[in-house]
Amino acid sequence: MDISVQMYGITMKFPGVVANDNIDFEVRRSEVHALVGENGAGKTTLMNILYGLYIPTAGHIKIWGEEQRFQSAIDAIQAGIGMVHQHFMLVPSLSVADNIVLGDEPHKGVVYQRDQSVELIKKLCTKYDMNLDPTKIVAQVSLGTQQRIEIMKALYRQAEIIILDEPTAVLTPQEIDELGAMLIKLKSMGKTIIIITHKLKEVVAFSDRVTVLRRGKVVSTVNTGESSADKITNMMVGRNVQLGGNKIKKECGKEVLRVDNVRYYDGRIEKLKGVSLSVHSGEILGIAGIDNSGQKELTELIAGIHKPNKGSILLDGQKLTGNDISRIKDKGVGFIPQDRQTSGLALGMSVQENLMMGFHRKSEYRSRKFLLNKEGIAKEAKDKIKIFDIRPENPAALARTLSGGNQQKVVVAREVSNSSRLIIADQPSRGVDIGAIELIHKTLVDARNNGMAVLLVSLELDEVMLLSDRIAVIYDGQIMGILDAATATREQIGMMMAGVKMYDKGADCEKQN
Repeated sequence: MDISVQMYGITMKFPGVVANDNIDFEVRRSEVHALVGENGAGKTTLMNILYGLYIPTAGHIKIWGEEQRFQSAIDAIQAGIGMVHQHFMLVPSLSVADNIVLGDEPHKGVVYQRDQSVELIKKLCTKYDMNLDPTKIVAQVSLGTQQRIEIMKALYRQAEIIILDEPTAVLTPQEIDELGAMLIKLKSMGKTIIIITHKLKEVVAFSDRVTVLRRGKVVSTVNTGESSADKITNMMVGRNVQLGGNKIKKECGKEVLRVDNVRYYDGRIEKLKGVSLSVHSGEILGIAGIDNSGQKELTELIAGIHKPNKGSILLDGQKLTGNDISRIKDKGVGFIPQDRQTSGLALGMSVQENLMMGFHRKSEYRSRKFLLNKEGIAKEAKDKIKIFDIRPENPAALARTLSGGNQQKVVVAREVSNSSRLIIADQPSRGVDIGAIELIHKTLVDARNNGMAVLLVSLELDEVMLLSDRIAVIYDGQIMGILDAATATREQIGMMMAGVKMYDKGADCEKQN
């Protein structure tokens, strides 16, 4: 059996951290090999070494049996390796074809042959059965299409080994199915696929074998068909995992948030078309829907990032519309945005600074009116790092050096611990591992149990159904209806996600009182 990738004794040390500790890892030709583990387990670091982005402290790499010493990604590309990163590396203002050929463009003399690049990409799309319009501007396409563009970039450079880092983190359920079909197609054509993922359903559905890392070491490599999601989870975290928190039975409480007939335009496009909903103390209202249905705009309006063109938003009966972001935070509102790197963190600042960012005006953070209480801030940061299991346990570490899941823990820790009335959680578990999902679920449910109102937006239907007390379904900027989570079915929600209006009278919180 041909071995495409062999990595022996790989060790990668950063200041104060051993990210990879004497790892042995191999991948067979024409297999889909999943690499799983908690955030910070060393998965992405190991693949960055394979792709030439890091030079390991120790260890050896063989590709197709030949030893390689990659000094850069260019060396890895020349050896037939491609990598699609979790955060896509595309130029939004360029076309699909321009992005794919960027850095390796067809030229006639010094003149870029754009028409030739379009024809080349059309031929590749036919060969790999991939639906892309080479002339489309990247800023105008979905995240699922952007991922296909990244995969096509690797195929254009004749990659035989393709690494996908969290390939389903930003995809809808339909796009995940499309990705699975694409992986099967690539595998049948002799490609070797390595996927870094935290979604164990997809590990079981997509992969032939799975390697589990924990704290920089290999725990085991198993045939996927001979294992299960529960067994893999146990290997990842060393214990059984309980998702969904510990919800206690609560009666419908006082209305905390009311969104009344809100309309919002992004330029000339109407993103929200008369949205109305309410969230009460001691409840989680989940919002389900396919991506780009208006969820992001809705959460950002409530958080004060944008202002509605029509309608009103009330917090405890008081008008929230028109307040700036800092004033809304002062009123006890926490906001976990869907894009932690762009909207949730200052990547060039420390973990400690990020844990107080936006709430630094609070009295407990100040020793005098204009001076920060540095000792109190440091102590609180250490406490949050421990409670939320943020790794590494270093308050001075820059946010950009943390894994995606640990970056998310910083955002969740800051927003939840500093809020008192309402938490807006937009894709809170996107791109994080099973252990971090467990912690995030527990955090949101505990807040709900303690009387806070929680507005949860998630593309993960299982997550919405597991955590919510009521479920609102959004389609094309409109609420299709609200269901009681205890009785709602996937079929009902799926129909509403496709644009069918439905309303469950048992989900009317006001009438329950």
